[in-house]
Amino acid sequence: MELPPSITCILPAYNEAENLQEMIPLLCEYLPRLSGRFEVLVVDDGSRDATSAVAIQLAEQYPVSLIRLSRNFGKEAAMSAGLDHADSDLVILMDSDMQHPVDVLEIFYQHWLEGYDMIYGIRADRSDEHPIKRRMTGFFYHMLSQSADVEIQADAGDFRMMDAKVVRALRALPERKRMMKGLFAWVGFRSIGVPFQVAPRFSGQTSFGIRRLSSLALTGITAFSSTPLRIWMFIGAGISCLAIAYAVIVVLRTMIWGVDVPGWPTLVAGIGFLGGVQLLSVGVLGEYVARIFSEVKARPVYLISDYHPASARKKTEHKTESVD
Repeated sequence: MELPPSITCILPAYNEAENLQEMIPLLCEYLPRLSGRFEVLVVDDGSRDATSAVAIQLAEQYPVSLIRLSRNFGKEAAMSAGLDHADSDLVILMDSDMQHPVDVLEIFYQHWLEGYDMIYGIRADRSDEHPIKRRMTGFFYHMLSQSADVEIQADAGDFRMMDAKVVRALRALPERKRMMKGLFAWVGFRSIGVPFQVAPRFSGQTSFGIRRLSSLALTGITAFSSTPLRIWMFIGAGISCLAIAYAVIVVLRTMIWGVDVPGWPTLVAGIGFLGGVQLLSVGVLGEYVARIFSEVKARPVYLISDYHPASARKKTEHKTESVD
C-alpha cells in the first residue's frame, strides 16, 4: 500500500503570536484532508513578542516544529531556513497572518497529483493596496520581466506548494542576498498558478514596509538583471557623441566667425550635468559592487538560535486520527 505524501508547511513569523494561535489549529485541522503525514514548521524571525512561546505551547497538542533565528534576518532568510529543514515530499509556504486561505491548498494538491512540481498562488485582486504602491509594483515587475533572464509573475507571491525536487534545487543556490520570487522562477520545473483572494490580516500590522519593499526590489534588479549597467553605458555613449558634436560645432563657428566671448553659464551647466551623470553611473555600479562584496564575504543567510522539532508521537497521533 502506497503511503500518502509527507507534507511540511512552513510559516515564517515575525511578531505573529496572536495569529499563530489561530493559524496552527486551522492548518492542523485542514492538512489531514491532504495527508495524515504532516508537520507545521514555524520559523521565528527574531520576534519580539511571544511567537516562539506560542509555537512551543501548541507543539504539545499539534505536530509543530520551531526554528528560532538569532535575530531578524528578514522574510527571505526565514523562508530559506524553513526550506533547508523541510525534508518532506511536499513543502508548503504560507504567511502566518492568515491572509493565505487554507482551502486553496486542496487545489494546489490536485495540481501536484496531475504532475505539476510547483503550484503558486496569484493574487486575483489588488484593490486593497494603495494606488501608488499598486502602480509601482506593476512597473517594477514589468521592468524586471523585460530585462531578466526568467519571467517573474507580477501577482505571484510566496504562497505555494513545491515538490521535494524543487526544494532540493532551491537549497543548491548559494546566494546570500535573496529575492525568493525570482529564485522560484529561476529554478523552473513544471509550474502553474492558482488565483486566490487575499484575506485581511487576523491581527497586527505587516512589518513589510516601504523600506523593506524597496530593498527587496533593488535586490531583485541587481540579482536578475544587468540592464541598469547597460542603460548607463548607452547614456554615457550618447553624451560622448553629443560632446563630440558640440566640439565640432564650436570649431566650425570659430573658423567662420572667430572666437566668441566665453559662455560661463554654458560651461557651468555642462560641467554640472556631466558630473551628475558620472555620480549616478558610479552609484548604479556601486550597487553591483556592493552585491559582489556581500557574496564574497560568504556569511550565512541566517543563524539559528534554537530548534525544537515536532515529536514523533504527535505526528503519529495525527496520522492515526486522519486514518480513523
